[in-house]
Amino acid sequence: MTGDSPRLTDPIRLAGRTAPARVIFGPHETNLGRRRELTERHVAYYRRRAAGGSGVVVVETASVTADDHPYERAPLAELCEPGWAAIAEACAPYGTLVLAGLGHAGGQGSSAFSQSVLWAPSPVPDAVTREMPAEMEQEQIDAVMAAFADAARRAARAGLDGVEIDAGAVSLLRQFHSGLTNLRGDAYGEDRLRLTRQVLAAVREAIGEDRVLSLRLSCDELAPWAGVTPEQAAAQVDALADAVDLLVVVRGGPFSASAYRPDGHTPPGFNLDLCHAMRKAAGGRVPVALQGSVVELGAAQAALDDGAADLVEMTRAQIAEPRLVALARAGMAERARPCVLCNQTCLVRDNRNPIVTCVGEPGSGYETEESFLDEMPVAEAGGPAAAEREVLVVGGGPAAAEREVLVVGGGPAAAEREVLVVGGGPAGLECARVLATLGRTVRVAEKRERAGGALRLSAVGGGARERMGLLADWLEAECRRLGVRIDVGAEVTADDLASAGQVVLATGARPGPQPVCADGSITVVGVRELCERGPAALPEGPVVLDDPVGGPIAVAAAEWLAAEGRQVALITRDGTAGTMLALTGDLADANSRLQRAGVERVLRSRLRALAEGHATVEHVWTSEPRRLPCAVLIDCGFELPEESLYQARPGTPRAGDCVAPRTVLEAVLEGRRRAVELATGGAR
Repeated sequence: MTGDSPRLTDPIRLAGRTAPARVIFGPHETNLGRRRELTERHVAYYRRRAAGGSGVVVVETASVTADDHPYERAPLAELCEPGWAAIAEACAPYGTLVLAGLGHAGGQGSSAFSQSVLWAPSPVPDAVTREMPAEMEQEQIDAVMAAFADAARRAARAGLDGVEIDAGAVSLLRQFHSGLTNLRGDAYGEDRLRLTRQVLAAVREAIGEDRVLSLRLSCDELAPWAGVTPEQAAAQVDALADAVDLLVVVRGGPFSASAYRPDGHTPPGFNLDLCHAMRKAAGGRVPVALQGSVVELGAAQAALDDGAADLVEMTRAQIAEPRLVALARAGMAERARPCVLCNQTCLVRDNRNPIVTCVGEPGSGYETEESFLDEMPVAEAGGPAAAEREVLVVGGGPAAAEREVLVVGGGPAAAEREVLVVGGGPAGLECARVLATLGRTVRVAEKRERAGGALRLSAVGGGARERMGLLADWLEAECRRLGVRIDVGAEVTADDLASAGQVVLATGARPGPQPVCADGSITVVGVRELCERGPAALPEGPVVLDDPVGGPIAVAAAEWLAAEGRQVALITRDGTAGTMLALTGDLADANSRLQRAGVERVLRSRLRALAEGHATVEHVWTSEPRRLPCAVLIDCGFELPEESLYQARPGTPRAGDCVAPRTVLEAVLEGRRRAVELATGGAR
């Protein structure tokens, strides 16, 4: 940090109001709503980030007109006033500025819920949905302008500190800015910023000069043949800077919507240069915020030091670690739970309608649930500043005072009752961490030579997958800081359990049955074994991966093997490789990476035989057989629970894959639940 640059924890003035820190919790889909209303779950969700020190909270973007219904639980501004008021009241004690996100998805919306035609600048079908919108006439344009103003008035009446207007990757206003979607020959085509200027003017009149007017602006559509380029965006920033109090620089458009919040395959802080250029274009007339996978406090501070931004949006980082800013302010930045940029549970716009949460912090989004567990440094909870002590709050509710409080440290009797956690994967480490935080003496027995379990295995091979190891590092470090004894290379037997006191089993998974039998010409290796031993341990020759799951593991393994120079083929029963990656936004990019790496994708096929140096597959529709050269078959199939110890001691509490092999989220969540159950003496 340079002597002149501000710190992330320094306040900043916006429209005469003071944000207590320069960290933004940005707008994102949560699915916390009831129909199209904001609920008590939203209130608790945003309150927790305000309590954690966030300087500015932007509430989930609300549609300004009823016919704009982009996803099932998308908030509608005309129904949000009570929810906005409750959020403002909940966040007020922490000084956090709360803005209402206001937007209109235009041609990127969906008629599935509204049963109404989509409106857009021009009749250009959306690249994702292929739905054709109608061209807006002056009547519709006037209605949208009036709706933005009406929504802003409602936000001001609710006591919010201002509003943020969405002209980002999925927005009607950006569609008017872009040559990709604005083909009009009238004044709105000649001046593509005309509607945005009119909206900003109407909103300013509605909220006055003493409330914050923020603009989220897409400054690169990644489609230079006709879309908004950084050079064009600089001119837009110059034209709009005097009309707003805060400018949030983002990227993305109709052909690159996933570029807005990509997973870890895109380097963190990818918008740094873009934001720096837009801040230069703004010329000091408006504070500029950096958005774009900024998940580390050091990187955020560096953006301020380098003059790239005045504030930094760290949304996913605060989903993973709600205490992020409070920890930084208390000098405990290293204690922050890392965001691994997996997008597995915080990207929720899919047909399952999942609630927003985090694989490493499953309490996010579930702040009102009875099983919710909140953690606060004592210094932030109003107690003495002791870095080794915390307060845990169990059970959901609108205020901490209404929930059961468990103060770290326990009594000597609790400390004497050692808990044995068998397995040092994510479930076991989280269970041990929470138990130790509650004052229990804990021993973790891990049979491998390093704790971390499946997180370590999934982090091998380089690239984005390595970030999964950050969560394992954090869990292990927190356990050791709290005095947990971690014994590696320690095999626990049924006889050991007989002499143990309280036990939690987190023994993980074991390989499932081999898909087909192989003759001596082909070596069959499980994907776990590949991760443990590496490609160099495999026999020479072509490698075939069989992936009936369609998840990220086989894709990552194929990329790893191809990078090591192996001839690789990937068998999947689906029409594309890694089909489950659609949920994280990485599906198209993953298949592009496989194509560039030279991996043959054997689509809509199932493995039938392994013999004579070939894998025989059968097309799932036509049953047509095909033979692939194969020296090594990597089995990426479903696993089974490792439950031998549970069968020896039925009824023992257990967590994670030893119950049923699933994802990191379930492992961490169940490890936490078992810890709270032991600490409170009952199931929650």
